[in-house]
Amino acid sequence: MTAQEIRLCGLLLQEHFGEMVEKVGTHLLRSGAQNLRTIVQETNLSVDLVKKCLCVLVQHGACCFTSGRKGPGSPTEYQACCDRILRVLRYPRYIYTAKTLYGDTGELIIEELLQRGHMTMSSTVKTVADRLTQNMEEGHSMDYSEVSSSFSKLVETHFLQRCPPVGGAGTSGSTAPAAAPSFPECYSVPHVSLIGRGKRQLVPENGEDQRNAKRAKMDTETHGDEGIYWQVNFERFHQHFRDQAIISAVANKLDQTSSEIVRTILRMSEVTTSATAACTKPLSANEIFRSLPASYNIPRHILDQYLTLLVDDPVHLHRALANLARNTVESIVQERFGSRSARIFRLLLRKRHLEQKQVEDFAMIPAKEAKDMLYTLLSHNLVQLQEIPKTPDFAPSRTFYLYTVNQLPTARMLLQNCYKTVANLIERRLFETKENKRLLEKSQRIEAILASLQASGAEPEQLSEVEEMISAPEKQQLDVLKLHVNKLDSAENQVDETVFILESYVSSTSTS
Repeated sequence: MTAQEIRLCGLLLQEHFGEMVEKVGTHLLRSGAQNLRTIVQETNLSVDLVKKCLCVLVQHGACCFTSGRKGPGSPTEYQACCDRILRVLRYPRYIYTAKTLYGDTGELIIEELLQRGHMTMSSTVKTVADRLTQNMEEGHSMDYSEVSSSFSKLVETHFLQRCPPVGGAGTSGSTAPAAAPSFPECYSVPHVSLIGRGKRQLVPENGEDQRNAKRAKMDTETHGDEGIYWQVNFERFHQHFRDQAIISAVANKLDQTSSEIVRTILRMSEVTTSATAACTKPLSANEIFRSLPASYNIPRHILDQYLTLLVDDPVHLHRALANLARNTVESIVQERFGSRSARIFRLLLRKRHLEQKQVEDFAMIPAKEAKDMLYTLLSHNLVQLQEIPKTPDFAPSRTFYLYTVNQLPTARMLLQNCYKTVANLIERRLFETKENKRLLEKSQRIEAILASLQASGAEPEQLSEVEEMISAPEKQQLDVLKLHVNKLDSAENQVDETVFILESYVSSTSTS
């Protein structure tokens, strides 16, 4: 775990769970597994506060607990999961993917589970149905059965999975994100006796008391799934992202038809293939032909030709990730150092080892410029220099100096740079919102007043009076702030796409 990863994890914890949780989480990341007493002593927080922070971290899978290292009877130890905390950065992408595949209902199911950490199916269905009903026209409501159907589809395609059972202090309290489920009922949907429709929230003057009473009443109801909690399967989402990147790469290299064939092959084996597998399960041409959507209109003899073409240039999942990472690294070099430096970089990737004179000749770049570019790439650790002596004394005059590129170390270094970039973007966004905190609060208050007046059927004159509470300079300042924050959010998402490609490539090298 590097300093950049710890810094980014701390910022994500602070933004989503508050300063106290960030303090405990960052301490565990730096110190490793510790028991409750040690955490309290070293963070200078109260026991109750540390317990609450640990509960939040465990609820969201960001912390796991195991029995003490000194044997039976020793205090339980807690350890933060860095990989799981970093997944918070990808939450918008998970939610958007669920919306694309399963509509608004799937989007809200994933959103609720990401916000709560883990929930029972009945609780999730009720909450999502109520939220959907709230946004429907008066007199319309969402049936629980429709939400349950979407929930079952998400489980069927492995985007949701059961939380692993906790057998006591000797087992992990939370499954690490990279760990595969190891119990048979992981994707088994229980029979839930849930009949009804979503309800609109009505908040009278004593609404808070009624909500608390209703929540207590709901807790006593039984639906047949008590004790069965569900969580988002991040590895399945990552597998989907990887498949989409491979399909796009095939379309760019060959054509759209070949990419649709690859899409069909990946879709047929998406549930049966492990996220760390190097290849999909074997499929016959007949199976692929039968599974092709009718809208593609691909005759059998054309399919055989495309399959022959794909066999000549096989889609090996780990090799595809390596090629995607390679293209990503090349584009980073080109954006940062120019097209000529990228040409040298690509040349070294293909030729493996070259002397400076060979680089100049093959790249067709003047000697002085090639030398400057090589030294610039060398100073940024994008290119390595290997010495091969002719004699044991390593005399410079009798030594070959070969330039080379090691893709894996380079990808790891750029991954750390990406972590640093995302952390800087988050810090800048937090700074912008903090500097304009008073103006943002004023804007939110006025929007709330306008919403309540519109709901009560106020006249246009009243609405215009409320709108005039914000002056023209303040409106302009708000517009500039929203523009800056949107740009920073967009930049975070774009950098995360690069992070995903590099992370997937690095992890594939460790499993292959």
